[in-house]
Amino acid sequence: MAVATALGSLGAVALGTFVVALLLRWLWDALVAVTRFRATCRQLNKFPIPPWRNWLLGHTGMGQSTEEGLQQVDTLVAQYRHGCLWWGLPWLPVLRLFHPSTLRPLLSASAFVAPKDKIFYGFLKPWLGEGLLLSDGQRWARHRRLLMPAFHGDVLRNYLGIFNQSTRVLLAKWAAAAEAADGGPVELEVLQPLSLLTLDTLQKCIFSHESHCQEQPSEYIQAILELSSLVVRRQFQPLLHPWWLYSLSSDGRRFARACATVHAFTADVVQRRRQALACLGHQAWLDGRWGRSMDFIDLLLLTKDENGHTLSDKDIAAEADTFMFEGHDTTASGLAWLFYNLAGHPEHQERCRQEVQELLAGRDTADIEWEDLSQLPFTTMCIKESLRLHPPVTAVSRRCTEDIPLRDGRVIPKGVICLMSIYGTHHNPDLWTEPEVFNPLRFSPENSKERSPSSFIPFSAGPRNCIGQSFAMAEMKVVVALTLSRFVLRRDNARPPPRRKPELILRAEDGLWLLLEPLVGGPE
Repeated sequence: MAVATALGSLGAVALGTFVVALLLRWLWDALVAVTRFRATCRQLNKFPIPPWRNWLLGHTGMGQSTEEGLQQVDTLVAQYRHGCLWWGLPWLPVLRLFHPSTLRPLLSASAFVAPKDKIFYGFLKPWLGEGLLLSDGQRWARHRRLLMPAFHGDVLRNYLGIFNQSTRVLLAKWAAAAEAADGGPVELEVLQPLSLLTLDTLQKCIFSHESHCQEQPSEYIQAILELSSLVVRRQFQPLLHPWWLYSLSSDGRRFARACATVHAFTADVVQRRRQALACLGHQAWLDGRWGRSMDFIDLLLLTKDENGHTLSDKDIAAEADTFMFEGHDTTASGLAWLFYNLAGHPEHQERCRQEVQELLAGRDTADIEWEDLSQLPFTTMCIKESLRLHPPVTAVSRRCTEDIPLRDGRVIPKGVICLMSIYGTHHNPDLWTEPEVFNPLRFSPENSKERSPSSFIPFSAGPRNCIGQSFAMAEMKVVVALTLSRFVLRRDNARPPPRRKPELILRAEDGLWLLLEPLVGGPE
């Protein structure tokens, strides 16, 4: 009995000691965190702070994904040319950066030092997995090296036929709508059909799959469109940010079903190609593809790292899903705003049209070929100026793993979210004269020489720039060239100007509506 009592006392003492140790450890960790946060605040105090709501809420709720939100960015940039500090909550500082002097150190930093912030990008993880967009560290570096050959010019030139083919499907639909209107101008919303065009193109380039999604419903395409919409909606519902709560909601269940649809499609294509490669052998498999170009899945199946290791099926599927996501909405947004800008500046539109007509004069085919892309200098200037004025992605975020010193002596502290404002940089009056004016000549060779490369970043910049930017630019040139060879674009002055809406991409609240009129004497 005495022994039991003694053991019980020893157990109680041990438990008490353990609890005290835990409490002391918690207090120590809290003290360290507070000390580190105070040091961070001292560094952050060197950045200007716009007026806020109060000390508790900071700037919470003051930023909006609306037309007014973008106008607020214009105001911030006009007052704080290089950047400012934004407090989401008393413990959530965000640096909003608008100038090469503050952007360049982040853009040039490695993916190990300046990885993407996980708060918003984490919503995409169940859909996109560990693809290039969401991965970091050694995994990102390895995949980036392995994927680079898939975006080489020799590969991209084989996609030009697909770009032409998919564009002609869209233009035929627009021509039919104009014919139904007795050949006169027809008012059309352009962003949604351009999204279907880019999705159609990507399915062919990635999977060699002909979905006819521009002409008939596709379960796979509808799933991608639904996933994009659900991710945006979740962003504005803080209660649904925790995954376990989101998974219980109706949106969460829809998200899971759409993910399953996309993943099943991608996995089926990858597995069938992998099985064919294993059964036939490398050379026989290549011989079976004679006469047709390699698609994205083919190239990833064949790629090997310096140790001879290939990508797993899961890795390939994640990269294919990422390419589908990143490649369709951004290019469609860029094209829609380009059409809008050209419609509002008929003199620039006509100069682009003449450039295309001179290029295609005397040909048996009206297709745009790879060599033609470098022969459209003014059209390229218009594309770049539209990407400046209306960047498809308005901002990207980073959370650095170490302190980043700036040239002026200030420091971006480790762990602070940095919102690199592409829109703000593109509209910064320190960098661009009359930034709200559409002026393609900003990108003439002589004017481009005088400008910092970090002042124009529609595809980001540095080690983590968009790997598919050459793909996107090539597709945009083909689509705009073929469109201008068949249609005149005009704005409907009876409609109010579109209200911009920055979500995953830059949209317009009620769509982008234009008047399209068949070009007299244009190609059939």
